[in-house]
Amino acid sequence: MADQDTGSRSAESFETSLDELEKVVKELEAGDLSLERSIQLFERGVSLSDACRKQLEEAETRVEMLIRKEGKIAAEPFSPEKTENA
Repeated sequence: MADQDTGSRSAESFETSLDELEKVVKELEAGDLSLERSIQLFERGVSLSDACRKQLEEAETRVEMLIRKEGKIAAEPFSPEKTENA
């Protein structure tokens, strides 16, 4: 049960970070910001981007560990292209 709670928090944290990153990007794209504010937003965006990337890498690792071939766990890269074209 604790694992499920941890997973929920990670997904929530990822979604929250991604939403905030989108807001940062929109604010930067809108312009009319001081140089200092632009730098602050850029730094925050880089931080959020890194956090999201790390969470995605962790999720990818977990998925790879769950894929089984011939009774053994075997890493198999996720290929969204295959899913979309199917």
